[in-house]
Amino acid sequence: MKKNISLETVSSFILLLAGFLLFWEWIRPLEQITDTGSVHLFVIYTAICFVTSFLTRNGWAKFVIKSFSLLFILDYLFLDATLLSHEWIQTLTLELRYNLAVVWENDWALMTSFFRSFLFLLLLWLMSYLLHYWFMVANKFFLFVVLTFIYLAVLDTYTVYDAQLAMIRTFVVSFLVLGLSRYVKLMNNVDTTDRKKHVWSWMTPVLVIVLFATILGIYSPKLNPQWPDPVPFIQSTAGHVGFSDGPVQKVGYGEDDSQLGGSFVEDDSPVFEVIAHDDIYWRIESKDLYTGKGWERSKELDFQELTNGSVGWSTFSQQVETSSYSAEVRPVNQNQLPKVVYPYGINRISSLGQGQDLFFSDREYGHIEFESSEQNQNLSYNIEYDAPSFEINELRNNSNNDPEDIREQYLQLPDSLPERVSELALEVTEGEDNRYDKAQAIESYFSTNGYVYQIEDVSVPEEGEDYVDQFLFETKVGYCDNFSTSMVVMLRALDIPARWVKGFTGGVEAADQPPLPDDYSLYEVTNNNAHSWVEVYFPESGWVPFEPTSGFTNPTDFYVETSGDVNTEDYMIDDEETEEESEQESSEEEQENEPLNPAENENEVGGANNEEEGNDGNYYWIGAVLFILAILATIIYRKRTELRDWYLLKKWGRLKERLEIEASYVYLLEILEKRGMPRTKGQTLRQYAKEVDQRLGTSEMYDITLAYEEYLYRDQTSSSKDNKRLQGLFQQMIDQILA
Repeated sequence: MKKNISLETVSSFILLLAGFLLFWEWIRPLEQITDTGSVHLFVIYTAICFVTSFLTRNGWAKFVIKSFSLLFILDYLFLDATLLSHEWIQTLTLELRYNLAVVWENDWALMTSFFRSFLFLLLLWLMSYLLHYWFMVANKFFLFVVLTFIYLAVLDTYTVYDAQLAMIRTFVVSFLVLGLSRYVKLMNNVDTTDRKKHVWSWMTPVLVIVLFATILGIYSPKLNPQWPDPVPFIQSTAGHVGFSDGPVQKVGYGEDDSQLGGSFVEDDSPVFEVIAHDDIYWRIESKDLYTGKGWERSKELDFQELTNGSVGWSTFSQQVETSSYSAEVRPVNQNQLPKVVYPYGINRISSLGQGQDLFFSDREYGHIEFESSEQNQNLSYNIEYDAPSFEINELRNNSNNDPEDIREQYLQLPDSLPERVSELALEVTEGEDNRYDKAQAIESYFSTNGYVYQIEDVSVPEEGEDYVDQFLFETKVGYCDNFSTSMVVMLRALDIPARWVKGFTGGVEAADQPPLPDDYSLYEVTNNNAHSWVEVYFPESGWVPFEPTSGFTNPTDFYVETSGDVNTEDYMIDDEETEEESEQESSEEEQENEPLNPAENENEVGGANNEEEGNDGNYYWIGAVLFILAILATIIYRKRTELRDWYLLKKWGRLKERLEIEASYVYLLEILEKRGMPRTKGQTLRQYAKEVDQRLGTSEMYDITLAYEEYLYRDQTSSSKDNKRLQGLFQQMIDQILA
């Protein structure tokens, strides 16, 4: 005999199904807001628990089904041995023993992924039981609906999860089930034979109302957000600013760069302190895949343990001149930075705490991390590094023979990139015939063409709009991400390999300096120092950093070899001119010893004297001229130092009027070389300037060098006040040299 399914059974099943669908909305965001993987398996396990609770009355049967399902999922995810074999049981026992010991010692962060997944599955088991009780026994469905809306609203506001569709699904499911639940209560007082007659008469208007309300809610006009984003304020107040993943990075350093744009919220919370030789950039990672909206990695990270802390890779070649230094990094407890920061040229890293140094590095993107970083994020460490100094002419003479793997990875551009970006890159670099000058032309383009550094009211590209194209042609305002990304894309459009780099600028010197070796200082680095810049690939030199952001100066050392092949034109006293002066002086000295009276040689001339008698007057005039020249040569020879100084000052006066910084500085180097203070091979300009100041007892040479580097690498304009100060520095230096 066929058994009829009661209305209560159907309604109970629909109610429990709705509960599962709502609980699914709780699980769905985990893959985006946490590191949880294989979320679909947890959803399947939750469905098994709900179905088992509905269909099975026997408690032991429920326990067996749910337990076996739990073990099967753990085996699928983590255990390689055959299910329920001796090896499988042994592995399971070891996992449980280890993790229970960790929990007993209160070291929760040391739990393995296996045990965390086990606890999460237990939680799903308990939640399915609780929801079954709420829906089927306590009839508290409305409370869970409210909690689900609150949960989704919080996630949508404070995380990367977009809960718009989740809200719609929750609304539809909730109100349909609430209507059905109300109908079941009303039918409890109606005869069984009449219930079926009222089902459609009740549920049809419920369906129409829910459908109409859903469509109205989706397509009706909506106000823009009326309140400012509360996330940066809350993070700043909590002292954990800058390290949350988000679609748009707004505060400090963040790992998710897939969606760039939006305002950068200032925050001076300290991230780390460092004892270093100079104000340098602190590198964390590079990224290679430009999507049109932001940056991603084209490859998965592949971490390898560093043997004794030795870093087996470098961003530049061994041919580059270097200077060896060391630095000490001290992360701040309140701001946990998940990565190791390091300077260019890092050779070795070692922890300053107790125990073995355990560091892991990804060679491709330059990541360096601690083992079990959740416990050791605040571990201080020491770094040994060789700071590079790039010779500009060597960079200019680099070939264009890029390795195939470099070209494949670092010339990538999206097909949707507007053509006008490439056209602008060609226009900016027109007339440049080498990679260095092209990169420098793009680097200086932004600061000389009206692009403004701005951290507020920075646009986010809309759908179908390219991030770089928007900045270059529409807004022309932004912060480091806008400038650095645009330079990389423009270089790639010129077939020059380049990549996007993230880290921190050098920070500021601490007010209270501890006792430190000479030339070392304690620097404080905050969230405001989070920064991005550019690395350009040179086949013979490696990756060279460039700084396109307006208002920032590249701390990397560049120098020019002034001896040999540098063409100084009329800015310097060239060697040919000096040689001509020496030859002239020698010839004049020889002329001084020649006979003044041609008549003394008349025996040699013989009878020709009579023939040339008419030319005697000419000989007298020639003799007089030679005599005067000899006197002048003697005076010039004796006064040669004073005359040379007069010439130097005269030429300096012309340069001073125009204040041609590059010409004046190169001219100054030539004067110092002539005065017995040449620059040695491989010596950087800053090192040379310090040596000159030490020998002359001045400080102007170092200040002039900084201004020269800013002009050479940034091509910035300066105010009249700065020009007047620079003129004074040059004048004081010339006076000291010629004194």
